[in-house]
Amino acid sequence: MYDSFDTPRPRTVAPGEYPVWDEALALINHDLSVLLPDSGPLRLVALAAWPEESADDEHASEHVYVALPDGRWHGNDLPPDAGAGPGTALAAVAEAAQDTVLECLWQVWPVCAEHRLGMHPGQEDGQAVWRCAGGNDEREPGHVQAPVGKLEEPNRSRRERRKQRKENMQNKRSKQNQLG
Repeated sequence: MYDSFDTPRPRTVAPGEYPVWDEALALINHDLSVLLPDSGPLRLVALAAWPEESADDEHASEHVYVALPDGRWHGNDLPPDAGAGPGTALAAVAEAAQDTVLECLWQVWPVCAEHRLGMHPGQEDGQAVWRCAGGNDEREPGHVQAPVGKLEEPNRSRRERRKQRKENMQNKRSKQNQLG
C-alpha cells in the first residue's frame, strides 16, 4: 500500500492516457457514488517501473493503480493486458477498486442490499455485472444485482426484494431447463 512515507511519488494519470481504463473507472465511480457517496471518485495513479524491471523488459514503463481521491491505493497494479478490451479492463479496474476501498477505507463495497454481503464482478451473458453469492440456504441463491455501472440506491422494500429473488430463481431454473 502506498502512503506518504514511500518513494517514489506516484503521478496522477491524465484523462485519455489509458482510455479503456478511464471508461471502466467511470462506471466503477458511478457505482461507488451510489453506495458510498462521501468517498469521492477513484482515480488512476502511476509509478515508473523499477530500474530492474526496465532492465529485464524494454517495454516496462510504469505501473497503474486505482487510488482514492487522496492518492492512496492498495493491491496490485492493473495488468498491462487488461487494457486490451472493455471486458477485461472493467474486471481489472473493478477488482482493483474493491481492494483499494476495502484496505484503505476498511469498507466492503459494493454490498448486496438483500443479503448484506459483499458483491464481486462477474460476467453474465457477456456483460460485466455485480454478483452476490446469496444467503445461507437454497431459498436465497446467488444472483446478479446489476450491471457494473448501473447500481441503484438500495431502498427497495422487503416485498420488492422478495419479488426480485423469486424472479431470479425462476430465471435460473428456466436457463437450467434450456441447457438440459
